[in-house]
Amino acid sequence: MSDEDFKKNLTPEQYNVLREKGTEPAFSGALLDEKRAGKFNCAACGAQLFSSGRKFDSGTGWPSFDEAIPGAIETHHDDAYGMNRTEVTCAKCKSHLGHVFDDGPATTGKRYCINSVCLGFEEKM
Repeated sequence: MSDEDFKKNLTPEQYNVLREKGTEPAFSGALLDEKRAGKFNCAACGAQLFSSGRKFDSGTGWPSFDEAIPGAIETHHDDAYGMNRTEVTCAKCKSHLGHVFDDGPATTGKRYCINSVCLGFEEKM
């Protein structure tokens, strides 16, 4: 999609986070407390990113997952704001999703801290 297509298809908040690497306020996201079985998709392109079975409550204020669907995401070094972090982007459309940290559950040790506004949810039927 072109930048103009993203602007037409996303809300201003989604565009800011997904395309301009913004961050939504902690504890504000609609999917933070989502507990139904299903898949979390990229709000920009619809690609499946995370399974509900990998979601956990990290207490940070953003949806957290310990593992992504294989091949769904990419990671990149991010030293913005004087911090040393690892950015997570959608492998399909390259949109910013959040960051991954090495302080997750023992199963993987990873905490994918993802902005809720970057996600759509498809309930498993």
